[in-house]
Order: sequence, then structure tokens, then C-alpha cells
Amino acid sequence: MASTKVTGIVIGGKDIKEKDRLVTLFTPDKGLLTAVLRGVRGDKAKLKLAKEPFSFGEFIIEEGKISNIITGFDMIDNFYCLSSDLGKYYEGCCLLDIVAHSISEPSPAIFMELIRALKTLCYDKVSAYYCVDKFLISVFEDAGYGFLSDKCASCGKVLVDKYFDVSIGDIVCRDCCRGECVVINEDCMRALNILSKTNYENLPSIKIEHGGEVLAYKLLKLNFQSKYNEKLGDLVSF
Repeated sequence: MASTKVTGIVIGGKDIKEKDRLVTLFTPDKGLLTAVLRGVRGDKAKLKLAKEPFSFGEFIIEEGKISNIITGFDMIDNFYCLSSDLGKYYEGCCLLDIVAHSISEPSPAIFMELIRALKTLCYDKVSAYYCVDKFLISVFEDAGYGFLSDKCASCGKVLVDKYFDVSIGDIVCRDCCRGECVVINEDCMRALNILSKTNYENLPSIKIEHGGEVLAYKLLKLNFQSKYNEKLGDLVSF
């Protein structure tokens, strides 16, 4: 069997057979792929660290007749501290869910964005929603769905009152609002703009007021559901 070494992170999995586990990896060069960890649920399994969500490192994968098989794992990080903080854990799981439901092609840029988001979430004191909001903005932009602009997506006029048209996934003026539209207030718009322009390492130093980050998440979550037909869960403030 041919073997390949890939860098990746476990974004999900399920138990199969008596002691095996089927995991989904997100990799920069191959996108999403699934592989089996044989006997990994046994007490003396050597690859236990490779079966958990957030396990990030280098995987050795062999091509089997039915499925790929993971035969080696060299861990870089497992973001363990996320498990000790409920709020951060929910946000981390949300980041993995976003990838699971939005990635169809290899995306090195989004892979690196995910790792940066998880590192900031895990190791820095960052306010709730910041990492997830920023990551969602990046996912939309990478997919060609970016919508942050000061002009109406339909008529091109400079925006005064802002509405998010769910059907087109863009911001429009009052006159061009059609179908299901959501009002975007200034606190929400300010949060979106700040987070889109701030690097992950600088997120702990910014302060978004009046719950703008929560409003931004609600809007981004609505857009995600419209684009990918998948719902994202609620987050827990910490």
C-alpha cells in the first residue's frame, strides 16, 4: 500500500466496529479527507492522540482497499486548554463545524486561518465571538462571498441605511431591499469592519462595544445557513 504524509487537523469523527474510529481531517493540500484509525479505542492504542477533534499534526496515511488508514501521527498541538473552558470549547467546535460544512476544495489559506484562530482562542485572552466572527468573514471572502462595502451591492449608491439581503448575501440600501432583508445597525457594521481588519494576534487588544460582535455573529450565521444550508450553533459567553 502506498503511504503519504499529510499535515492536517481532526475536525470530526465517529466510532466504527469494536475499537476503530473514522476521522475527518482538514488538510491544506487535499481539503477534507477521511481515514480509519484501527484499534485506537483500545487501552494500549499507540495513536490515541490522533483520534480527538483539534488534534493537529502530521499524519501518515496508507491507501487501503476500502478506506484510507492512519498508521502514524506526529502531534504539533491538540489545543488541550479548550476542553477546560466551556465557552472556548463551543467556539472551537464552531470553527470546526464551519470547515466541515463549507470546504469543498483544498484551501491552504483557510487551513492557516483555522490554525491561527484556534491558537488565539486557546492561548490568548480574547473576548467571546471575536475568533469565530473573523473566521467566518474570511471563509466568505475566500469563497467569493465577501460583502463588506460602503456601497449598495445592487445600485452602487453610498450606503446610509444598511440592509443585508439574505437572498444575494450582500448589503443593499433601503430602495434595493428585496425578499428577506435584515437591518444592519452601526454597532454590527462597526464590529464586522474592525474584526475583518484586525490580525488574530491583535484580537485580545481590541474592544468592541454594545454587543456588536454578537450581532455580527447572528448576521454571519444567517448568511452561512443561506450559503451552505447548514445551521451553526449558539455560542457561550465567557
